[in-house]
Amino acid sequence: MKKILIISDGAVGEHFIQRVNETYTSENIYYIVQTKATEFEDINPARFKFYEFDPTSLYKLANLLKMEFIQVFIAMDSQVEVENTIKNIRAIKKQLRIIVLNKWNMTNEDANVVLVNSNELVASRLLDYLPNVPVIAQNVGIGEGEIMEVLVPFGSSFVYRHIGAIEQKDWRIVAIYRNRKLIMPSRRKMIQPNDLLVLVGQPAVLKSVYRSIKRELGQFPEPFGTNLLLYIDMNLVNHKTIKESVRRSVYVHQKFKHDLIIKVVNPSNIEILQYIKSLRSVNIVVDIDYDSINLKETFLNDIKSYHVGLVIISKEMFADCYVRSAMYEAHVPLLKLSNRRFSTLKDVALILSDNRDLEKISATIFDISEQMNFNIELYNYMAEHQDEKELVIEHYYNLSSIFSKSIKVYKESENPIRKLKQKENFLQILPFTKKLTTRRIYSLFSTDSEKLYYKLDDYHQIFIPVQL
Repeated sequence: MKKILIISDGAVGEHFIQRVNETYTSENIYYIVQTKATEFEDINPARFKFYEFDPTSLYKLANLLKMEFIQVFIAMDSQVEVENTIKNIRAIKKQLRIIVLNKWNMTNEDANVVLVNSNELVASRLLDYLPNVPVIAQNVGIGEGEIMEVLVPFGSSFVYRHIGAIEQKDWRIVAIYRNRKLIMPSRRKMIQPNDLLVLVGQPAVLKSVYRSIKRELGQFPEPFGTNLLLYIDMNLVNHKTIKESVRRSVYVHQKFKHDLIIKVVNPSNIEILQYIKSLRSVNIVVDIDYDSINLKETFLNDIKSYHVGLVIISKEMFADCYVRSAMYEAHVPLLKLSNRRFSTLKDVALILSDNRDLEKISATIFDISEQMNFNIELYNYMAEHQDEKELVIEHYYNLSSIFSKSIKVYKESENPIRKLKQKENFLQILPFTKKLTTRRIYSLFSTDSEKLYYKLDDYHQIFIPVQL
């Protein structure tokens, strides 16, 4: 049995003794010194021994300290009495560890005296209730933010997502609290509004996850970036279509209300360059590179320097395998423009695949649809893996009710790509995964609708990186 001495005087000390009595362990014996005895309910006399005397009396305290204590706790209301009690203990026990409730910003250079600042504790606890501030475990692990508690707001991008569809790299959802009840997470568990998530992971990663959970609609292209970049390589693009691409990009820029950067490389048409330069304004930046360049290197630099959240290119450029690889490595959404009018678009088309990547990018899809005032249509090819597809459909129905956004689900017995080719105009949104960077010839006999994206090349398409 380990002996622990508690010196108490005041309400905090009494509350501490009561909490100690409610702890699980039965391996400790507690010796309680009070200046005035207090009655406690349900105290186990085998574990608690009570004494009533003034601990500032060296003679009385010395008799008690003849026993071997492993720790002393001091919770008193007077700073002078606390300081004198510490002196008395040190006069008898030079190395005994002392834990002190510090209400007065006391200082002590003794390595075996731990000062627990009550003001700091109360302020830290109050901070936990501030909105948009993550709650970090202070007394668990190393206390650096590797354990975090996050409340999921009503409009969060995580709402109604299945845990199995959330990529958890270097972090994990380890517990869910709903209506003050603990729910153990599983792949099929769905996150609901006002759920309290307990996360464990690298502190830097958890900060990013926290921002993702708190992100609401109406922010796109954030969190990928803040600006739009129209990228024109005059060696790859049909010059006759450049002006239309520019006009469509300006239209998108006006809808999202973010700055537009028009980057031209390998310039070779003076008339087109003059037209692009004429568009310069406070919100439209024109950047023309006259030197022969390494596309991938300069493109990635542009993404970083301009803080780009959406790249816009023509279908001719996206058809180039090298360009697609560079775009994929940038890990930002990409809008591939076709020759159809963008201003007449009304529908977003999603083709359900055998994976659940569409669930992972659902928040971005709803964000784009909300800002552009698009309807959402899901095309479900009735083949295998229906269980996974039904979970995705359920997720989209739940999001539609939250954001008051109607969706339509089409169950197709034939290839939905053929069905979509009969539509006049629409915007297709797809996950931007590595499989899209391979050469088209390798997907000729594929049944994966994502690999066959080029079958709908005549329509506008947005490719969204799969992330949280």
